[in-house]
Amino acid sequence: MVMDYKGGGTEAQQYVWGGAIPLQIHLHDSEVTTLPSPPPALILAPRMGYLPLLVPQIRPFFSSSLPPGVDTVWFEYKGLPLKWYIPTGVLFDLLCAEPERPWNLIVHFRGYPGNILTPCEGEDSVKWSFVNALKEAAYIINGNCKNIMNLSQSDQTELWLSVLNGQLEFYLRVSSKLKLEIVNDDFSLKLNSSASKSRQSNNDSEAVVATRTGKIPVRLYLRNIDEDFDDLEDAPTVDSWDKISYINRPVEIHGEGECYTLHDAVKALLPELFKEESLPYTNIDKAEEGGQQSDDGSSSRSPEETREELSERAELLSDSAEIKLVRIQGIEPKMEIPFGWVVKNLMNPEHYLHICVYVKVLQPITI
Repeated sequence: MVMDYKGGGTEAQQYVWGGAIPLQIHLHDSEVTTLPSPPPALILAPRMGYLPLLVPQIRPFFSSSLPPGVDTVWFEYKGLPLKWYIPTGVLFDLLCAEPERPWNLIVHFRGYPGNILTPCEGEDSVKWSFVNALKEAAYIINGNCKNIMNLSQSDQTELWLSVLNGQLEFYLRVSSKLKLEIVNDDFSLKLNSSASKSRQSNNDSEAVVATRTGKIPVRLYLRNIDEDFDDLEDAPTVDSWDKISYINRPVEIHGEGECYTLHDAVKALLPELFKEESLPYTNIDKAEEGGQQSDDGSSSRSPEETREELSERAELLSDSAEIKLVRIQGIEPKMEIPFGWVVKNLMNPEHYLHICVYVKVLQPITI
């Protein structure tokens, strides 16, 4: 059951905010000036955090082995410089098809690749990037970012510290002042209503769980794979950011009625990947409650069979591409999950939902 914790968000939010990735960080061989080489640093990186924020923890491990010069810290994974403004959890989900634990990264303190990465001056740059993304999200949701601009200095500080320290309760307290509520969480409301055995009529229940019209800020990362493979561990390594397509586009939910799902959202963002065949969402709830009805009124299909068919139809794609997986916050959710639940529980603190999609294609898709 998804429950709201007093002052601390839902159970799912608690898990997401408490999520961390074990890192094993090695100093690049070209920067080692001592023998023996320093051992790797082992640390836990918050999923919601950013790699540059780990530098104060990492530097002491390698400071005595570095050559003279000015630190320009950056990270790489299998030869790919990592973009510092992408949340650590998103980088992990995007680049590790088969989750690697610990995640082996290389840290550099010299030779910043300015032709690939935008400049980063440590925490100040990360904070600037976070606030800028938050303003973008507010503009998408409300048409302006006045509530962010009007935050007091103390609230701005508390908001950033809550992100920096992974404190969900403090974050929710300040972010509630931004009035960035997007959609109702239909799925959780239904679960809570069922658990409490509410005696409200069906009409009342439908009124409670209706989804509002709104725009959801989404950042979608499309990993194009042009090689055939069966197991995720055999997926080819990403050696260039050219193999990643990046979509920064809101998902629009119009009005009330049918349940808007993750499948609907992905299809709205990537319509070229789906065949022109819509999902039969009407009567899904009825089918799940009692199965399909035969002429004599008896149930001929179980809810499990109905959901299985729905899942299969959710994967209908164009002939030239195949979605291998959709990953959000380390989770590979079913495509028929209500999108309102996904947004409420899995979005990042800057109010963007980050979605990683692996697509096997004969030719890379250009967005």
